[in-house]
Amino acid sequence: MLTLTSPVETRLHRLPAGLKLGALALAAVALAPLEGLPALGAALAGTLALYAAQGLEFARHGLRMLRPLWPFLLILALWHGWTGEIERGAGIGVKLLIAVALANLVTMTTRLDAMIAVLERLARPLRRLGLEPHLLAVSIALVIRFTPVLLARAERLIEAWRARSARRPTWRIVVPLALGALDDAEQVAEALRARGGL
Repeated sequence: MLTLTSPVETRLHRLPAGLKLGALALAAVALAPLEGLPALGAALAGTLALYAAQGLEFARHGLRMLRPLWPFLLILALWHGWTGEIERGAGIGVKLLIAVALANLVTMTTRLDAMIAVLERLARPLRRLGLEPHLLAVSIALVIRFTPVLLARAERLIEAWRARSARRPTWRIVVPLALGALDDAEQVAEALRARGGL
């Protein structure tokens, strides 16, 4: 499994996880009603400035981690271009980019165990409904950790397909991708059982 936390130490690494997650939630709420490209452009510039303030190496790494977002932005652009709502589509795309970039910034500067501790505290009221907070926190942490693994595996499968065929990759890569994910899940389950389970 990979960790998404950046090895480049920044000032943001020293802030408490709860504070960063709270600031992210407030930023998402503030971002939702923003309209007009000038306001959204200013918000995007502020987000980029946050990355740049952590150093050039950190900013480069963070922007590289946003690459998986481009297919969604392309689909948005094509759809809104086809419907003739280019400005609206651009606004939605910029909002999506800012929200993911801010979430990525929090993830890159927060250790996973600190995030799990915050999630456990937030989920305590759900214990009355029969949901164990620790199970929920670990499940979310596993999803966060496995996302880059699955993306990297999908990229390797696409590269292998291109090396063996002149045709574009099709839905046929879904089966080996799913089998690889199930294999990883089984290995993690065995590791959890070996350590006493949840």
